[in-house]
Amino acid sequence: QVQLVESGGGLVQPGGSLTLSCKVSGGTFSRFAMGWFRQAPGKGRDFVAAISATSRYTDYAASVKGRFTVSRDNADNTVFLQMNSLKVDDMAVYYCAAEMTGLLTTQGRDYDYWGQGTQVTVSS
Repeated sequence: QVQLVESGGGLVQPGGSLTLSCKVSGGTFSRFAMGWFRQAPGKGRDFVAAISATSRYTDYAASVKGRFTVSRDNADNTVFLQMNSLKVDDMAVYYCAAEMTGLLTTQGRDYDYWGQGTQVTVSS
């Protein structure tokens, strides 16, 4: 059974930074593509970033490109989301997700496993 556990969320002022982590257990992490999604209150789940199994390829939503960086440590079964220059519009519950075939995709329906989410609050 594959399990994903996010951490690192919290309260940050606009313009600040946070780094989210997602620890994966079970399965073969080094074969998974990994994605980050977010859901703000009253809105749907949106793609944020994704990274291929070997870190060779990444993809970002236009709204976060240049501010967020996705990375992974296959030796530690962990994926990260470094978030800089945070805006109020970035406030949401952030979820990591695992795609077991290694497909780099922006579509949530393609992901096989999801974490429970971590809250990011951006407020002064």
